[in-house]
Amino acid sequence: MELAFIPSPSRGVLYLGPIPLRGYAFCIILGVFVAVWLGNKRWIARGGRAGTVADIAVWAVPFGLIGGRLYHVITDYELYFSEGRDWVDAFKIWEGGLGIWGAIALGALGAWIGARRRGIPMPAYADAVAPGIAIAQALGRWGNWFNQELYGRPTDLPWALKITSSADGRVPGTYHPTFLYESLWCVGVALLVIWADRRFTLGHGRAFALYVASYCAGRFWIEYMRVDDAHHILGLRLNNWTALVVFLLAVVYMVLSARTRPGREAVVEPGAQTDGDGAKEDAEGATGKPDDSGSAEDASGRGKDEGAGNGKDAEDPGDSEDGAVKNGADSAKKG
Repeated sequence: MELAFIPSPSRGVLYLGPIPLRGYAFCIILGVFVAVWLGNKRWIARGGRAGTVADIAVWAVPFGLIGGRLYHVITDYELYFSEGRDWVDAFKIWEGGLGIWGAIALGALGAWIGARRRGIPMPAYADAVAPGIAIAQALGRWGNWFNQELYGRPTDLPWALKITSSADGRVPGTYHPTFLYESLWCVGVALLVIWADRRFTLGHGRAFALYVASYCAGRFWIEYMRVDDAHHILGLRLNNWTALVVFLLAVVYMVLSARTRPGREAVVEPGAQTDGDGAKEDAEGATGKPDDSGSAEDASGRGKDEGAGNGKDAEDPGDSEDGAVKNGADSAKKG
């Protein structure tokens, strides 16, 4: 007997007149905003300018969406190009289907282009936005809940997810809510990266590598629980192998980076420190403190100069009189 479960929404889209409001798209958009907000705070704390994260995100987000969709379509091509399928559906991103591996890969390419245009070191930017990306993933996974997809094995646990849809081969019942497991794991990853970054002063891309490694560790066991169709290699799902390989690469990068480039970047954005100094000078000038001291010094200097000048001027008349007497005596002798 089912005493408790997580209900699935009756539908994943609401209509505001003719405008469809899709839960999946809303979760993705909300995740992007939170990632940019948190990344901006961390970037400023590292010594960068406000707004730089958003400017680079203009490049990273579109590239990430395209990359995520490409990875999904390529790895699940039979959903769009097999017999009886419509290939046009491959472009319907709002119906779900984004691969995080492709999103991070092409998203990083877009971020690199944006960072290069501003002369910003890409590893420093990646470190700043890493926790925000994890939070964005945590929010984005709830889009799968709206679409009743990517659930795990059948279970009667109190937190089981109840699937009611029978479309696309679904079988109504209660299953492990793998979307929830991954969402909570991503929140933990974000907190881990923030803590480790403060505790060990991570730099040169190591905070981002920690995010990648810790996410892959969780994705491996969560992926193992899923029951949706997927390609298998040596008994493991394709995403399990991807998580394993990417995990190893991230760990190797952290080790090598710590040896070759210890510490953290002193400057993350050219000119940002100068702007800060200029703002400080403007603030001091507005208070009048430096100007008052300068005025006092100028007044004192002028007083001294004037005093010295007056003394000299006082001597000048005497010099003139002495000169006149001498000239007069000389004239008398000549006469």
